[in-house]
Amino acid sequence: MSRRAGLGEGGMADEGMAGDRTAPQPGAGAEAGGGQGARTKILDVRDDLRAGRKPLRRILDAVGGLAADQDLLLYATFEPVPLYALLRLRGFGHTARRLPGGGWEVHFTRPARGQGKQPPAPATARPAGTQPGTDAGPEPADWLQLDNRGLAPPEPMMRTLEALDALKPGQGLEIHNDRRPAFLYPHLEERGLRHQTRDEADGSARVRIWR
Repeated sequence: MSRRAGLGEGGMADEGMAGDRTAPQPGAGAEAGGGQGARTKILDVRDDLRAGRKPLRRILDAVGGLAADQDLLLYATFEPVPLYALLRLRGFGHTARRLPGGGWEVHFTRPARGQGKQPPAPATARPAGTQPGTDAGPEPADWLQLDNRGLAPPEPMMRTLEALDALKPGQGLEIHNDRRPAFLYPHLEERGLRHQTRDEADGSARVRIWR
């Protein structure tokens, strides 16, 4: 699957920053100085991603530990696109830039501290006569299967968004969750994706997703 799968559960350690930022010491939280302001917390997960460790849980713990007037400056080896949708649910917008030496810097801010709410992602173009959220239109012949049962939130949504980013033309994704993924549906419609849900007798839900 794509490199974005590296944001799953796992450990995390800090490393030196690129550019003119002041890096936190290993194992300790730090706040950025300079242009980002004294209430910006820095988190660098590049070493973890290079080592195959998945820092999602620690990223979410860092976000959960932010004070009301704090924001987060994240450094990663790739642009963490699935994380944007997840943190949008928590009220964070973002700005991102590619670093000259490689990797990405992403600044997550609440609307009061940033530039207002992030605009919705542009919808994917759809054939005439079809709408997102329905089973209208031709279905793919090739379905990838993703079993999210038994996983604690937000892992099912992260895995699903990562899998969608990795889909090739003509492919669809079928996920199997413990329940209907209520928070996922708005993101699917925002992306212009069709989806169809089937409830199973055991209370779980299968959702087919395609363009």
